Amino acid sequence: MSYQSAYTVRHVFLNEKIIDFSDLSVIENGNYLVFWWRKIPLGHLYIEKNTYYNDRDFRLKIYEAIKSTINHYSLNVLNDRYEQALIDNDQESFSAIMDDIFVDFNLKKYPEQVEISVVICTRNRSEDLKICIENLLKQVSIPKEILVIDNAPADNSTKTVANQYESVTYYCEVRPGLDNARNLGAKKARFPIIGYVDDDVKVDSDWSYRIWEAFQEPNVGAMTGLILAASLETESQQIFEKHWNLNKGYIPKKFDLNFVTVTNKVPRVWDIGAGANMAFRKSVLEKVNYFDERLDAGAAGCNGDTEIWHRILLAGYTIYYNPLSIVSHKHRKTLKELKSQIFYYMRGHAAAALIQHSQNPSAGYRRYLYIELMKYYFLLIRIGFPSYSFRYRTVFIEIKGLISGIRYYIRYRNKPPLTES
Repeated sequence: MSYQSAYTVRHVFLNEKIIDFSDLSVIENGNYLVFWWRKIPLGHLYIEKNTYYNDRDFRLKIYEAIKSTINHYSLNVLNDRYEQALIDNDQESFSAIMDDIFVDFNLKKYPEQVEISVVICTRNRSEDLKICIENLLKQVSIPKEILVIDNAPADNSTKTVANQYESVTYYCEVRPGLDNARNLGAKKARFPIIGYVDDDVKVDSDWSYRIWEAFQEPNVGAMTGLILAASLETESQQIFEKHWNLNKGYIPKKFDLNFVTVTNKVPRVWDIGAGANMAFRKSVLEKVNYFDERLDAGAAGCNGDTEIWHRILLAGYTIYYNPLSIVSHKHRKTLKELKSQIFYYMRGHAAAALIQHSQNPSAGYRRYLYIELMKYYFLLIRIGFPSYSFRYRTVFIEIKGLISGIRYYIRYRNKPPLTES
């Protein structure tokens, strides 16, 4: 995918109508279509600007986008029937088959509340915070506790917003650093499950319930969820979604000790999910000694989430990627913002890889960082030359971030991972 003027993000509910290509406008914008069956996300599809299909070919494209997810939920039963009904635009038959496949996943009744603590770590983004809180309070199952952790604030705007809601508890973490804020939230939380959400995301209506549901399995120590793009209007948003994608797919996955110990490749813990949508069992956070405060914003830059997932897996717990727990994320609009974000991503990535190597030397994180990634970036430099457009716009800032992260780790490797609040 290359840059184009914009994509219109459209959520298509196939239980209401099998969409026709004539329903789209592709003259001015492309389309980014996210397909759903009621509350179940199925897949997505890019339709480029000025690209045209007849309706049957378009429905074949939809089938290709959603078939893996439906095959997972149906255990490969009824494949030919739902495929034919979709392609033939037979809404009645398609609906009957799909409702049968998803009968156990589309709930009709939710509990009014769920025993989870939601932690929102924020800094100087009171408008985003207000929207985030409002969405949490509209959940079909409202979390029993919402904590706002104000990280090294420049003013009282965050406190003012949080104090507007009786059900929201405000804390200030004066030490800058996202993991400092995350740890304060974990220690203050009163309930056994802790969900973390970024202030710039919109949570789906049953997000809290799906988090609570995931932890009914005793060995689940942590959970991540699906992150969808809220907007793909600008080049930077399109670069981020395509090449730094927070969307880890529509099929549930479980990660365990084997993922970090029995493999011929470096365990890609960053593929487990993203910190904008994650949850933990409080007791597990305590056992692994919380987030490493040398990482993330205010310190190394990022990757406190992936590093703690690595420790949780080494401790023998399961991490569950649950695509039914959904948020929409506001990607950075400008290239300047994106480059700053990517610099800190890669700075944190390098520091976290070296920390993980110290915990698990046989995993090969040092080789990955010093040899595999360097070969990868030499290749990107060669392929991107001379224009360095779209994906290649951030190549040099990525390399700069990696070098900065290595230097940061060398400087602070002997610092204790956690400084008590």
